[in-house]
Amino acid sequence: MRFHILTLFPDMVRQGLMTSIIGNAIEKKILELDIVNIRDYTLDRHRKVDDYPYGGGAGMVMQAQPIYDAWRSVVARIGKKPRCVYLTPQGKVFDQTAAKDFAQEEDLIFLCGHYEGVDERVLEEIVTDYFSIGDYVLTGGELAAMVMTDAISRMVPGVLTNDLSGLSESLEGGLLEYPQYSRPAEWRGRRVPDVLLSGDHQKVEEWRRKQSVLRTLHNRPELLDEAVLSEKDAKVILEELKNAKKP
Repeated sequence: MRFHILTLFPDMVRQGLMTSIIGNAIEKKILELDIVNIRDYTLDRHRKVDDYPYGGGAGMVMQAQPIYDAWRSVVARIGKKPRCVYLTPQGKVFDQTAAKDFAQEEDLIFLCGHYEGVDERVLEEIVTDYFSIGDYVLTGGELAAMVMTDAISRMVPGVLTNDLSGLSESLEGGLLEYPQYSRPAEWRGRRVPDVLLSGDHQKVEEWRRKQSVLRTLHNRPELLDEAVLSEKDAKVILEELKNAKKP
């Protein structure tokens, strides 16, 4: 999968993504990171890419021409128009379902805005998806693009050393992940749950599923509305709610 990131701060993106799991996947050529400096496409001799907004107001607005030409350079290089994501607080909130959807693409373009925004005309021309990583405002779209790239990359086959880890982590199936433990078996008087030391894989899976349901119920109950729950899961929830009501 190839990620094409249109940005004014290429070093920021490169340093943020060329490490850990994602960096390893790029080195192994499972992923490709194409960082495009929007300034390289301005026609202004001072490499200016912004100007004052029509109608007045504070701040500067990124101009359409440099962005469009940067996008067009990617399209010309790969020979098609892939999905183009604009990172904005006005977009749909990014989640695990969206990560899976984007991971099916061969190429994906991210447009990182800056200053007070981007000329609407270029957004209308090139953007296919508007996404946000939360209801707050960042200085630019670079951090959001890196967050989305990381989450999407984990869904690409071969990126994770153990492909099963992508299927069992938090939010998979709509539930939070169960508690994790490692050696030693006892630390500061706290023991690892006996079931995890039993060697009974079926009981371990049943315990993990129950803990995922309970953790979601206590920490993110709104997720249960969309989660895929079994009859046994429902009984776990009802029992927990009954116990909570007892004096």
